[in-house]
Amino acid sequence: MVGAVDAVGAGGSGAGRSGARRFRTALAHAVLTTLLALSLVGGAAGWASASGEAVAGGPPPGTAAWRADDSFGGRLPDPVTASPAEVAAFFAGLSGPQRHRLVAAHPGVVGNLDGVPVALRYEANAAAGPHVLAYDPRGRGLVARVVGDLDTATHVAVVVPGSDIDLASSARLRRWATDLREAAGEETAVIAWAGYTTPHGIGADLATGRLAEAGAKRLTRFTEGLDAAGLPAPALFCHSYGSVVCGLAASRTAARDLVVMGSPGMRADNVAALRTGAHVWAAESPHDLITHVPHTEFLGLGHGPDPTSPGFGATVLPATDVPAHDAYFTPGTSTLTAFGAIAGGALR
Repeated sequence: MVGAVDAVGAGGSGAGRSGARRFRTALAHAVLTTLLALSLVGGAAGWASASGEAVAGGPPPGTAAWRADDSFGGRLPDPVTASPAEVAAFFAGLSGPQRHRLVAAHPGVVGNLDGVPVALRYEANAAAGPHVLAYDPRGRGLVARVVGDLDTATHVAVVVPGSDIDLASSARLRRWATDLREAAGEETAVIAWAGYTTPHGIGADLATGRLAEAGAKRLTRFTEGLDAAGLPAPALFCHSYGSVVCGLAASRTAARDLVVMGSPGMRADNVAALRTGAHVWAAESPHDLITHVPHTEFLGLGHGPDPTSPGFGATVLPATDVPAHDAYFTPGTSTLTAFGAIAGGALR
């Protein structure tokens, strides 16, 4: 369309050239507005590099040694190609001593391999703290911590963060998970999942889906691992850019609930376009800077409609008492009360 307008501007009437200039000016303004508005909720860590964040991916740490290990009389499940269900089946066929031997020999793989029994992942990641379901210190680092008891939980929730969350800043995410678990009750376990490369600082990564697409693949595999471990279908609580991740993963996860808050969009026109059987909920505070973000998508920039808009089709949750973009899990707010009821299975 830009090329057609440029052609008019090059050889058409003065009015055509004027129209072309107005179009280009409006387009440039829209792109700049999107980037600047998204930067409002992007944190204050500084400008990201022009090339964007390096995406965490590939096999877990220690995979080369794992692949070379033939002490079990054959190849171990490949961390990249084996499904979580295949991994779970392999570990189910091992004796207790064999399992612990693998943990001792390959903690980096066992501790991050979806489908491995929860207790073994805890054992493999014990040096990083208790109830650590995943730990990868490479780059900015990835981590998943559990609040509550996954072994006895009748409900499971996963908190998916937005920008500027990584290994170093994951304490904030864990506080949210702790507050959510307290609101939901003891029968619920909550996982603080800093399991993908989030946008860092202010830059184009906030306005594009590049990191969200990679994060959606990791979230999909993570939830498949929960299922393979015999855990209940989770409720996903997706904050800010994390809601873009959840939107892209929605059709591939078996989540029972999908809750987004402070969302710039989910890269879907409406709930039907998410192609999920989960109940979709949305919250947006009038005090949230995300309200200044244009809910559009153009040439790969922006993330689409506001999930709290009437036409989107999500169930809108109360959020008028949420004071800021990062305050949706604040104890005492009507939003956290509703989140707790959803996580605990009381609100359907």
